[in-house]
Amino acid sequence: MWNNRGSAQVSRRHTLSSMCLGFGGLAFQSLLAQEASSVQGPLAAQQPHFAARAKRVIFLFMHGGPSHVDTFDPKPQLQKDDGKKLPFEGSRVVFANRGNLKASPWKFRPCGEAGLPMSQLWQHLPAVADDLCMIHSMCETNVAHGGACMKLHTGDEAQLRPCMGSWVSYGLGTENQNLPSFITICPTSLHGGIDNFGPAFLPAIHAGVPLGTPGYPNTPAKDATFDFLKNSGRTRLQQRLQLDLLRQLHQSRGAGDTELEARLQSFELAFRMQTAAPEAMDISAESRATQQKYGLDQPETQNFARECLLARRFAERGVRFIQVSHAHSLPFNNEQWDQHSHLVRGHSINVRQIDQPITALLTDLKERGLLDDTLVIWGGEFGRTPTVQSGKGEFGRDHHPEGFTIWMAGGGVKGGFRYGSTDEYGYYATENRCTIHDFHATLLHILGLDHTRLTYPQSGRDIRLTDVFGNVATDILA
Repeated sequence: MWNNRGSAQVSRRHTLSSMCLGFGGLAFQSLLAQEASSVQGPLAAQQPHFAARAKRVIFLFMHGGPSHVDTFDPKPQLQKDDGKKLPFEGSRVVFANRGNLKASPWKFRPCGEAGLPMSQLWQHLPAVADDLCMIHSMCETNVAHGGACMKLHTGDEAQLRPCMGSWVSYGLGTENQNLPSFITICPTSLHGGIDNFGPAFLPAIHAGVPLGTPGYPNTPAKDATFDFLKNSGRTRLQQRLQLDLLRQLHQSRGAGDTELEARLQSFELAFRMQTAAPEAMDISAESRATQQKYGLDQPETQNFARECLLARRFAERGVRFIQVSHAHSLPFNNEQWDQHSHLVRGHSINVRQIDQPITALLTDLKERGLLDDTLVIWGGEFGRTPTVQSGKGEFGRDHHPEGFTIWMAGGGVKGGFRYGSTDEYGYYATENRCTIHDFHATLLHILGLDHTRLTYPQSGRDIRLTDVFGNVATDILA
């Protein structure tokens, strides 16, 4: 059998059936290498609809809702009117009782040549301010964690829909057939559960593969691994023979079962990952200087530092969508970003845990030439109110979906740029409102995908991530 380049090509079935087990293992590694290079199927790299600005995404998810008015969106009027009543009608749908306006306890200062405002919470991130594109007008999530997380991740707060990572995997495949196209590093026990990372009705091969087990607290990064990565009961050759037998049985029945085909593809990927994943997760290959740069040598930062370093290693190995979730990093914090009370303590701890690792990730990507085609996103499912939450104890803020901030970096977005705004108290998104559907449309556009064309037939209609909504925020594109 010959391929179109004129070289001999031996089929896997013929090879395995003709070689004897006594010396077959000697040629097994070359067979695996040959096989991995020719893998096709649902994860094969796909061409985008048009020229892409980025090839991959790293999503730094801050579970619980960071306070925009205490991090990136300064409001001088809020400082002046501290303790006064909100001078206009607030949202009628609230999560907890709300009191009067509350000034931020942190001062803001301009950072970078562009003068992006950041509160004094941030000690490292100002060094990369000119790479950040702030979107201050995010809005239209749910007021509760469950609905907001689902809306942010899947575009719908009630119905089961594929998440954005699964849509990206479905649309573009992966550049490394030996690793998943979509990985979630140390996923937290999000409200909404694994559906936040799930493919729903898309083929199962596009599900987010967790590195670490979701739970409370989440798996420490140093202990995180892919479940069932090793098979102590079967040799690699025996596993290969089993997979080939399953494939033969599947094909003997006509190979028309798409769900079974997706399951077989998952088995094949898991088999190949046994070699590729341990190498990708081995950070001992990183220099001591690099590890210190991320903060692996410090107790407060080492957990998230490892997650960010793993994200960079997966990105440079061709993984298409990588989610890094921050929450429950015990023993320092068990409140996520959800500070209904003790906001000063909680946000101070949270920012100290992520500030240095995120800054190192951005500079590391840039030094390696990866930031130009990697879109990095930072944000939570909503913001927090500019009013105080009523109650006893140290002050906190309630959930706030009407206007909040996320930021992007790399991937062809404008650095040192502010897009959209909230009102003078940080309550409502006013200028260039960016809904979750707009956010998803923009994300796909940066990856070269038209959100109106990336569809999947389901229940008699073509479903898409943005439903029937969504406009690309073209002003943020470089």
